[in-house]
Amino acid sequence: MNLTPASTRRRFLRAVSAGAASVALPAFAAWPDKPIRIVVTFPAGGASDIVARTLAEQLGTRLGQAVVVDNRPGAGGSVGGLAVTQSAPDGYTLMLSNSTPISIGPFALEKQPYDPVEGFTHIALIGTAPCVVMANPKAGLKTIPELEASAKKSGRLDFGSGGPASIGHIYGELMKKELGVNMVHVPYRGGAPMTTDLIAGVVPVGIDVITAFVPYFKSGQIVPLAVTSANRSPLAPDVPSVVESGHRKLVLDNFFGLSGPAKMPPDVVARLNTIVNEILGNAEVRRKMVDLGITASPVSQAAFAGFVKEQVSQLAPTVKGAGVKL
Repeated sequence: MNLTPASTRRRFLRAVSAGAASVALPAFAAWPDKPIRIVVTFPAGGASDIVARTLAEQLGTRLGQAVVVDNRPGAGGSVGGLAVTQSAPDGYTLMLSNSTPISIGPFALEKQPYDPVEGFTHIALIGTAPCVVMANPKAGLKTIPELEASAKKSGRLDFGSGGPASIGHIYGELMKKELGVNMVHVPYRGGAPMTTDLIAGVVPVGIDVITAFVPYFKSGQIVPLAVTSANRSPLAPDVPSVVESGHRKLVLDNFFGLSGPAKMPPDVVARLNTIVNEILGNAEVRRKMVDLGITASPVSQAAFAGFVKEQVSQLAPTVKGAGVKL
C-alpha cells in the first residue's frame, strides 16, 4: 500500500478525531463521577438550608455520589448566586435557588452582578411558599380590604419585614404600588425581632414567609390577613388568599428550586429534573415540605424556567422602582 504524506496525515487526523469522540462520550455519560455541591445563599438553619440538605441526601442516594451543601450568604443572595454563575457548567455546582438571589438581590445592588434568567440553567422547581400579611390584634385589621381602607384613611401604614430587600419588604412595596397606599417599610435584622415587635404592637403590620407564624395565629397573638399565593396554604388553610381578597395582581410565591450555571449539558439537566420530580413524590419529603409551608410542585424544566422569567419580570421593576438598595 502506497501512503503519501497527505494520506498519512488524513489517516492520523481521522484517528485522533475518533479517539477524542470515544473519550468524550463515556466521560459525559459517567456523570456524576465526583461529589456535587449545592450552594445555598442563606446561612445554615433556615428554610432554604433545610430544603437543600433534604434534597442533597435524596440526590446522593439516587446518583451514588456525595452531594454537599455549601452555605454562601451575603448581598441579598448575590454572593452565592455569582459564585454559581462563574462555575463550570458541568453539573457539579448547583444552587438552591429562590426569589431572593434570583428576583430581588441582583436588582438591589449598585451594579447588577449577573443576569438571573440567562446567567443560570433553571433545572427544577421544588416548591413554593407564600408570604403572609399579618397584623397585631390591636390594629383592628382582619382583611386586605380593611388594611387598604385604614392606610388610605390615615395616610400611612407601617409594616415590618425581616430586612431590606427581603421577600417581605418587596411584597410590601408591591402592595404599596398595587393598592395605591402609603406603606412605610420598617426593616428588622431577621424575622424573629420583627415578630417580637409585631406581637408587642410596636409595628402594626408584618410581612414574611408563612412558615414560622402559624403558632402565633393559633394563639391569637398575630392576626393573619391573607397569604400571597393564588390558593390557600396547607399550613394555614383557614387564612384566605390574596385572590380571595380581590387582588389577583398581588399573587407572589417565594419559590425553592434547583439551578446551575448557564449552558449545562441538556442530558444532565433532564436527568436532574426527572430525579427531583421523583424525590418530590416521596411521602417523607412532602411531609417536610408541608412543615416548612412549602407546596411541592414537580414541573418540567421548561415550565420552571418560564416561572422564573415571569417572577423576575414582576419583581425587578418593583425593586428598582422602590429604590431598594443593599
